Amino acid sequence: MLSNKNIVIIGGTSGMGLSAALAFQRAGANIVALGLGEAAAGQAALELGPSATVLTGDATEEGQAEAAIAHCAERFGSLDGLYHVAGGSGRRFGDGPLHDLTLEGWERTFQLNLSSVMLSNRAAVRQFLMQKTGGALLNMGSALAFSPAPQFFATHAYAAAKAAIEGFTKSIAAYYAPQNIRANVIAPALTDTPMAQRAVQNDAIMQYVRQRQPLDGGRAGLPHDLDGLASLLLSDAASFITGQVIAVDGGWKLGN
Repeated sequence: MLSNKNIVIIGGTSGMGLSAALAFQRAGANIVALGLGEAAAGQAALELGPSATVLTGDATEEGQAEAAIAHCAERFGSLDGLYHVAGGSGRRFGDGPLHDLTLEGWERTFQLNLSSVMLSNRAAVRQFLMQKTGGALLNMGSALAFSPAPQFFATHAYAAAKAAIEGFTKSIAAYYAPQNIRANVIAPALTDTPMAQRAVQNDAIMQYVRQRQPLDGGRAGLPHDLDGLASLLLSDAASFITGQVIAVDGGWKLGN
């Protein structure tokens, strides 16, 4: 499905990003993965092998996504797709219910989850325009943007940032459609990643999640659950799909 596609994954050295990198590689893509931490990068490099490039960098810093995209274009000849997975909880900075939410929590959460997306998408669009080839953007949203869970997931800045990603992506999709640049959002519910361990290791939260995500016996999502849709949306098979927010949530938004 992705034969000879050149794809940059921001947040591609662990969790959902690494799972996608491996899936895209199996589907024929050339991969550049950018992520935080030398240990994660080293493990990703081992798993992806020498045909991929693994870089370390902070997606919230200007220039990091540009460097990954420039490397992709230099090594593989062009950029065909960007998958932005990087983000995270701002709980440790003060995100939470509004009456407890700190300004630092608000700003750091938006930096992690929205500013990083702007930086990577801007870099990719500039590359697509320079190439005059079109291309595909895929951003990571969250079911919490449109289907709250106040009992266990009351992080209001995170929900706001993920909702902003939807509006940002749709605006990009509308503006750049004449240049054949597509932009979509994939929105998971609770997925078992390093970020989700607070929830995954809590029996009460997991009992709630099994009710909200009843597919496959009721469980947390797994990183590979997103790979099929991500592969489709970055492929030529999705050449007439843009501006969409598609949930991969095990039924989360259908229940209470």
